[in-house]
Amino acid sequence: MRTTTARLRAAALACALALPLAAQAADAGVKSAALLDHGWWIDADITYLTASGQGLKLDVYLPTKKSDKPLPVVMYFHGGGWVAGRREGAALSAMPYMEMGFAFVNVSYRLAKVAPAPAAVEDTLCALQWVGRNAKKYNFDLSKVVTTGDSAGGHLALATAMIPADSPLTRQCAANEPSWSGPYRNAAPKVAAVVNWYGITDVADMLQGPNVRSYAVAWFGSMPDPERQALARAVSPLSHVHAGGPAVFTIHGDADPLVPYAHGVRLKEALDKAGVRNVLHTIKGGGHGGFTAEQHVGAYGAAHAFLRELGIAPALP
Repeated sequence: MRTTTARLRAAALACALALPLAAQAADAGVKSAALLDHGWWIDADITYLTASGQGLKLDVYLPTKKSDKPLPVVMYFHGGGWVAGRREGAALSAMPYMEMGFAFVNVSYRLAKVAPAPAAVEDTLCALQWVGRNAKKYNFDLSKVVTTGDSAGGHLALATAMIPADSPLTRQCAANEPSWSGPYRNAAPKVAAVVNWYGITDVADMLQGPNVRSYAVAWFGSMPDPERQALARAVSPLSHVHAGGPAVFTIHGDADPLVPYAHGVRLKEALDKAGVRNVLHTIKGGGHGGFTAEQHVGAYGAAHAFLRELGIAPALP
């Protein structure tokens, strides 16, 4: 256990300290494989969906040593307020989860400049279906799927896990099925848990009033009210809290200037009321990310313990 803790600590420290390096490497065109230990390989630039005239990509990180058992898998969605960000700049976010024993899927989605809300949510729901359809190929354990992300990525992790599989937001996923393959089948697995890094939980709260944020307004573009408010509620995780939903581990700074800490508090209250297992891990004095290395280590360690207690994270030597 001590060895595992030390490895996780090193991975979390590397993630906290080296994320700027990952972004620089991505901008320079360096393959993310160059940033990873040789015990892992990457199946990169896989098109999981074609939408708005572009192929949306994801990368799969797997251990080179084949496991006798299916691997639990983490799906990661980058932040950026639905208007910015790239999955390539988040490559090192894989490291702590890899050290926990997870396969890792790093997902791109449409930003506001390509397609307004709810496009990003539609995309991540299709990425979840892709994981379901490709479980055998990559040895994914579909009973142990975890979604995660930071900020807008935290929102997408929650929304992807909580929105029902038969939601109208999944309709575009049928475009992935060629006509010769027979009737369309929604292959989305049930998400077991979410690791939510300061994600937006009430989108409508960001569109008007004291918590209005320009990035949220930009995501909806010129969409008129009341359509905008109705859609905001439809893509808000708080609208989809229900008994039997996925477990949630939230990390949030109580001085966050971009996503109010109240979003994490309100989510916890709703999950508690529904009887859903959850934890709100508060970073005292923490802002919108930018946590210290020790704060990152503490958050990842607590998230790992949460996932172990649920039987999702594998026991490691």
